[in-house]
Amino acid sequence: MDTLFRLVSFQPDQQSFNSSRTSSSSRSSKQANHPLYHNQYTTEEDDEECCNHNDANNNSDNVYMDEDDFSSSSSSKQYYYPYAHQHQPPASATTTITAATSQPQHQTFEPAEFSYPQGFNLDADVDFTSSGKWASEVLLDCARAVSGGDTARVQQLMWMLNELSSPYGDANQKLSAYFLQALLARMTSSGPRTLRTLAAAYERNCSFDSTRKTALRFQEVSPWSTFGHVASNGAILEAFDGESRVHILDLSNTFCTQWPTLLEALATRSDDTPHLRLTTVITTPGGGGAAVAAAVMKEIGARMEKFARLMGVPFKFQAIHHTGDLSGLDFDSLGAPADGDEVLAINCVNALHGVGSGSLRDSVAAALRRLRPKIMTIGFRETLRFFSAYFDSLDESFPKTSNERLSLERAAGKGIVDLVACGTEESTERRETAASWSTRMRTAGFSPVSLSDDVADDRGDPSAAGVFLSWKEQPVVWASAWKP
Repeated sequence: MDTLFRLVSFQPDQQSFNSSRTSSSSRSSKQANHPLYHNQYTTEEDDEECCNHNDANNNSDNVYMDEDDFSSSSSSKQYYYPYAHQHQPPASATTTITAATSQPQHQTFEPAEFSYPQGFNLDADVDFTSSGKWASEVLLDCARAVSGGDTARVQQLMWMLNELSSPYGDANQKLSAYFLQALLARMTSSGPRTLRTLAAAYERNCSFDSTRKTALRFQEVSPWSTFGHVASNGAILEAFDGESRVHILDLSNTFCTQWPTLLEALATRSDDTPHLRLTTVITTPGGGGAAVAAAVMKEIGARMEKFARLMGVPFKFQAIHHTGDLSGLDFDSLGAPADGDEVLAINCVNALHGVGSGSLRDSVAAALRRLRPKIMTIGFRETLRFFSAYFDSLDESFPKTSNERLSLERAAGKGIVDLVACGTEESTERRETAASWSTRMRTAGFSPVSLSDDVADDRGDPSAAGVFLSWKEQPVVWASAWKP
């Protein structure tokens, strides 16, 4: 089945989608829906990602949830009752509950089987059929009730979510299950503790082999990671053309999956192969994870050096482990050239959102500007619609029994708890839109660099700040290149 790819050029002065041309590439016929690149995309410069706390200004307890955060695409799968819930329905409720057994028993859920408690009404007419988006509607209604302090309605809605959600169901059920967990943690002020528990569970099951297998499998079935890698590597290769000594400061959480293709491209250049120095910064929150990251990166570094020798590329690798976000990093020492001829490229993939909002992000952008890189590449997930699109794409890309899929979903669930239930001090999911980061980069003294024709053959305005990868018309991943 052909997949249509259309590039989305980010242009902050426009307010519409305008598609021009498309190109085709072959993809597996097993996937019913495919990512799309769109030609002209612009978005309003929104505030930070919804659900974040507003403690810095007024200690508000409002839960900011936009409809796009939860909107989930249609699914062809049936709904299932989750097994043995902790919450019992109100006395006036009439619904069928499966008795708990030693093994989870899932029963097919039909909309007609579900009935509301007496006196219970939703603000919207929720469609519980397989084509409906009931998770987004019920979650938004619940968020409004939490913000408004309507305790009775919160209890009713959470009972409903508990009845309908399941981490083993379809995209709607998973989305509601993880957001329900986050809302409960938010209401009980247990967000940081819940996040530490989830992180500890992840560490117990994390190893180099499992990390490598999950990352490679995700790249195989989904272009979300590959898109950013290709765009960034193309810009870096173009900037390094003719240089003999190059240094890449890698601020990312991709476990170096981006760099083997770059090493291969450097090895096949027509001119002399340059000396490459790669410095990878691994950030871990104060709650832990440093030991696991160190063990994984040690093995990755050894494999990178072996691959560089195989490719005939003079190579030096260094992994820097930093506790906390990037705002506390000494960029001046990391970006210092080893000699006068060395040129610098900075690569930021899914890392900048972990920096504290406001002045801290401005300071990081200014610090990166002081390093005077020849090129700086940025890639991150456009999270206004990320979680719903993410669960939807995993649902269609992985088999239901995939361990890699379960690992990715649990990592997303941890991110949802971080986003919804943790305050400014503990959160590492302080998201902003591409428009906000584009403005910040220009303010810091950077100007956008157009991606080369080798990276994108369908582009809009060459001066546009980056391109998007979209899933079902929803921009998900943003990639851009900048120069001082």
